Amino acid sequence: MTDYMYSGHLGCPGCGATVAMKFAMRALGEKTILVIPACCWGVVAGAHPQTSLKVPVLHTAFATAGAAASGLRAALDMKGDLETTVVAWAGDGGTFDIGFQSLSGAVERNEDFIYVCYDNEAYMNTGVQRSSATPFGTRTTTTPGHGKTTRKKNITEALAAHRIPYAATASIAFPEDMIRKFQKAKEMKGGSRFIHVFASCPTGWRLPSEMCIKVARLAAQSNVFPLYEVENGVKYTLNYQGNRPVKDYMSIQGRFKHLKDEDYAQIQQTVNDDWGLLMRKAGG
Repeated sequence: MTDYMYSGHLGCPGCGATVAMKFAMRALGEKTILVIPACCWGVVAGAHPQTSLKVPVLHTAFATAGAAASGLRAALDMKGDLETTVVAWAGDGGTFDIGFQSLSGAVERNEDFIYVCYDNEAYMNTGVQRSSATPFGTRTTTTPGHGKTTRKKNITEALAAHRIPYAATASIAFPEDMIRKFQKAKEMKGGSRFIHVFASCPTGWRLPSEMCIKVARLAAQSNVFPLYEVENGVKYTLNYQGNRPVKDYMSIQGRFKHLKDEDYAQIQQTVNDDWGLLMRKAGG
């Protein structure tokens, strides 16, 4: 497969978001236009006229990825270009929080594009502030002390509830699964497709850069980040089932070093409950 990133990008060492883009673009190919709002990738991609990507990029405002992708798709359709795939590529801040309104509006209209959220679980580009993607107990610059007191928003289920043709999770630690899902989304033209990508952030997670892939793999192995697909909001397919305790995943990260055994027990119960619900939805 061809890579569509240049080597001189501006990502931090071990950046999971750059790995995510590398795998995604292998599946999407050169007939792609990326819509990137304010986020880490707004920096990684480079400022015009420089770029680290081999496809066109439309940089847009923080809250507008869904709206900008909708407009770009309409413009391409007016030109008769039905081949180019429009992909919105946003972080968790621009998806779970600031950009949710334009995303929800776009997918309610079933706009024909792929929306990707690369999730590093905080506003990493502006100093590691908590977002609604930040898990319970996480220390960030805006949740010091014992960490965030509320749980992470389930964005994939929120998008599946819109009854869009395709919603899926993917992880940089499972490249074959991730590339397959992007290829599937690309081929499903004619409606909204959403892919939630787990993209570890060594900088914000206080983790050695060489642990980027290992920690992403542990997230799936502990069912903290389950890998699955939802078609038309009703057909669930589980792609992987883990069996490791959440402590294996969380204890190696500096952002969770303050947690005690009772905290891990509470988090483990939440993960077990969520996994049980997902199994029931999938008919397991």
